Amino acid sequence: MLSIAFTPMFSWSILAGLAAIALVFAGFGLWRKARGTSLRLLTAAVLLAAMANPVLVEQERILNKDVVAIVVDESASQKIGDRAKQTEDTVASLTEKLQRMRDVDIRIIRAGKPDEKRTAPVDGTRLFEDVQRALASVPQNRIGGTFLITDGQVHDVPAEGVKSLVPGPIHTLLTGSPTERDRRLVIKNAPRFGLVGKTVEIEVLVRGHNGLRDGDTAQVTIVQHGKTDRAVTVPVGRPHKLSLELDHAGANILQLEVSPLPGEITATNNRAVVQVNGVRERLRVLLVSGEPHPGERVWRNFLKADPSVDLVHFTILRPPEKQDATPVRELSLIAFPIHELFEIKIKEFDLIIFDRYRRRGVLPGIYLENIVRYVEEGGAVLTAAGPAFATSMSLSSTPLGDILPGAPTGNVIERGLKPSITETGNRHPVTAELAGSANETTSWGRWFRQVEATKTRGQTLMNGVDNSPLLILDRVGEGRVAQLLSDHIWLWARGFENGGPHSEILRRLAHWLMKEPDLEEENLRAVVEGKNLAIIRRSLADEHPEVEVTMPSGATKTIALKEATGGRARGTMPADEVGIYRLNDGTRTAVAAVGNVNPKEFSDMHSTPALLTAVTTASGGGMHWLEDGAPTLRRIRADRKPSGADWMGVVANRDFQVVSVRETPMLPALLVLLLGLGALMWAWRREGR
Repeated sequence: MLSIAFTPMFSWSILAGLAAIALVFAGFGLWRKARGTSLRLLTAAVLLAAMANPVLVEQERILNKDVVAIVVDESASQKIGDRAKQTEDTVASLTEKLQRMRDVDIRIIRAGKPDEKRTAPVDGTRLFEDVQRALASVPQNRIGGTFLITDGQVHDVPAEGVKSLVPGPIHTLLTGSPTERDRRLVIKNAPRFGLVGKTVEIEVLVRGHNGLRDGDTAQVTIVQHGKTDRAVTVPVGRPHKLSLELDHAGANILQLEVSPLPGEITATNNRAVVQVNGVRERLRVLLVSGEPHPGERVWRNFLKADPSVDLVHFTILRPPEKQDATPVRELSLIAFPIHELFEIKIKEFDLIIFDRYRRRGVLPGIYLENIVRYVEEGGAVLTAAGPAFATSMSLSSTPLGDILPGAPTGNVIERGLKPSITETGNRHPVTAELAGSANETTSWGRWFRQVEATKTRGQTLMNGVDNSPLLILDRVGEGRVAQLLSDHIWLWARGFENGGPHSEILRRLAHWLMKEPDLEEENLRAVVEGKNLAIIRRSLADEHPEVEVTMPSGATKTIALKEATGGRARGTMPADEVGIYRLNDGTRTAVAAVGNVNPKEFSDMHSTPALLTAVTTASGGGMHWLEDGAPTLRRIRADRKPSGADWMGVVANRDFQVVSVRETPMLPALLVLLLGLGALMWAWRREGR
């Protein structure tokens, strides 16, 4: 390609100044009608042109190929029906057509799938992020067009217009069909927290695409762990409130599922999940101390240290059989309200503790029977035995003995003993991995009293003298019972012989009795650890079966668990998808939420042009349904319309790179000298006449 360029010997401002001076002198000469003025002006023009140094430039150019991006949506919604086949057929067809065009560089960008480089899974289909990243190194004036092959469910569509993000026309090829039927369940409003035992209101909305009309009804099934599934009828197209009861503290994951439409494309978005954290309003504990003793304050201090615990504590100072001459009006003791506590309000307590209690007629048998029923219906009892437990005044001789897991032999051992953790205790969450219990011989201080007992049922977590049971736990009906066969745990609280983990044992014991989910000995759960999902199974048994994990997309994976410490077994898997993971080991089930429990990717899965219409129009591109057949492709100039009713254009940008340049001066020095001298000699000759 030829062109003319100037490489002036001086700056253009100097040359302009010289030209102005020459014009002034020429004008003065013409005003005076001096001979040779025009020839002198011609000489000045030749000299100025020589100083401008015009050159003839000859460039050798090579056209750069125009980059055409084929963006393939590989998100989960693209796996519905025959969308994946439509996509791959279109990729092959587009590639073949573009290969027949000259100077086209095809880039296939597979987007919307999980990215291993991300630190966390992405919520929704994000095509434009992947397109920008893939085309970041391509000059904008080389992009000939972008083809999006998608179902239209894209969640990172730029609001300000596409030209500032991806240059060139964007053409959208829609998979699926505009006649698809789909129904989805939307959670409009749900609380994040709720009180255990109370109800919470969740607002849901059932929407249909090419389905029933607004105002019709649909059935929603509520699945709640530990409860029977229940179904309710809700209107379609209008918000509806559902009442659900929280049955335990911590995460309560509730699944709601609406009945499917006949012939709908997928039932994945018929389900929605609500996660509400259950919070106990107050934990009510009744502590009954049979007599004052050094360990009484340990229990009181431990329970009062927890601000969420309401403690009712009674110490029996004056048993019924005590008779003296003290006038009643001078007694300062508060009467033990046994009728109110053990008849009227017994179900209001979460835990009842008998500390060194002895049977002395304070609690009639009818009230002890009430405590048995209270446990069987879901309550909890803890007994800390003193010497009286081995006598005829033992609680074991009352109706309460029917639910106690240890029966006294009548022998009280009063010599130094170091509590030890049993094999079962090393696996049970109440006593597993306690500080100082790592070795076979614990580093804890000694106790000096143990009531010898025979375990009749339950699990022994700690042993004392000659491996006799020291701490026994059991489940009775819907409730729980714990038995501590010593009243010397207070020695650890005083730091005797470096003490021991009294506070941790009592805390775990109390919360196990009150059914804290994290302290269940048979438990299956999953937690998110970075980019992985850790599956943790706790059991008192040595065998850990494989766990089947159902991912949010519906795909399943079997995970083998490896033995860990504290009765746990662990396994990990990548948490690539956002949503609810369902776990099943054959006997237990669990759910875990990764990211948004109701991910955008599964909220709406029907094919739609709505989200991409503005972007496609702003770029000048076209939009077509693939079920109507793929449009033809045309090579167009940059100033032409890039799409039509049945065709899509690929812009020919004519961008090039220069491989060589040759410059030829247009005014050689000899020619300039001859022209200048000739003009001057002619001017002198005219002036000499």
